[in-house]
Amino acid sequence: MSAPGDDGVLAAEIADAQFGPAEVSAAVATARPRRNTPGPLDYLRRWPLQLWLVIVGLFLYLPLITLMAFSFNDSKRNIVWRGFTTDWYVKALTDSSLLEAFGNSLSIAALSTIASVILGALAAVALWRFDFRGKTAFEGAMAMPIVIPEICMGVAMLVFFARIMPWPQDLVWPFNLGPIVIAHISFSFPFVAVVVRARLASFDRSQEEAARDLGATDAQAFRDVLIPHLKPSLIAGALLAFTLSLDDFVITFFTAGPDTITFPVKVYSMVRFSVTPEVNAASTLLIVLTVLLTVVALRFQNPKEVAGA
Repeated sequence: MSAPGDDGVLAAEIADAQFGPAEVSAAVATARPRRNTPGPLDYLRRWPLQLWLVIVGLFLYLPLITLMAFSFNDSKRNIVWRGFTTDWYVKALTDSSLLEAFGNSLSIAALSTIASVILGALAAVALWRFDFRGKTAFEGAMAMPIVIPEICMGVAMLVFFARIMPWPQDLVWPFNLGPIVIAHISFSFPFVAVVVRARLASFDRSQEEAARDLGATDAQAFRDVLIPHLKPSLIAGALLAFTLSLDDFVITFFTAGPDTITFPVKVYSMVRFSVTPEVNAASTLLIVLTVLLTVVALRFQNPKEVAGA
């Protein structure tokens, strides 16, 4: 009489003799249960995580949704909903002081964006191409406007234009916007440099060398080879700088003269008395414009878009 363990060995020998070792191994592997490791998206099917995502989404966006909803409220107060109307948008778009402030914001954003793209792109190319003494210190100095608190930046700019380089107050437009434009350039161009430098990491230096071998000068290689490669990052950096400048309040508040009012500062002055639906409408317009610019900037920063450029 055979032992209990011998039955399994005998069955395995019979199976090997009848089907062959390869077929038996394949059948065992197929019959063996597999444990699939859940992927990152599989966790989204679990209700605790779904509930947590809903809570986070409400925490982030419920105030904005409330502001947008009450911008259509047919009442001068935001406490009670009286009905739907678009009169507050008409009033905001026909307010001369609000339009003047918005025009100042657009002018400042446009001027600072042009300078920020030029300075940021040149700084990124210099840090990418050259090794020089003090390079680490230069990188750290460029990162300071990104990491330091904005209130500190605003106070520093206030002291600079009050004590070191006083700016005349009786200049005509757009020279009266000079302090704000300079301040916006100082904190915008490092963001452009970061975006452009990330794009430079994927550049093949042999393309420039091939252009020089074909007779191109350094300027021609820079213009015809490097600039087309950097085009998506330049556009993304420009949109990012424009958005940062358009939305800025703290630094603008400290550097603006008595006769210069930007859109965020104007909205703040309106909020000081009461939050009316007109303020909500103006804020909604600024939010929509900012979101559109951010979406376009992210589209140009998309790796697939960059690869196809």
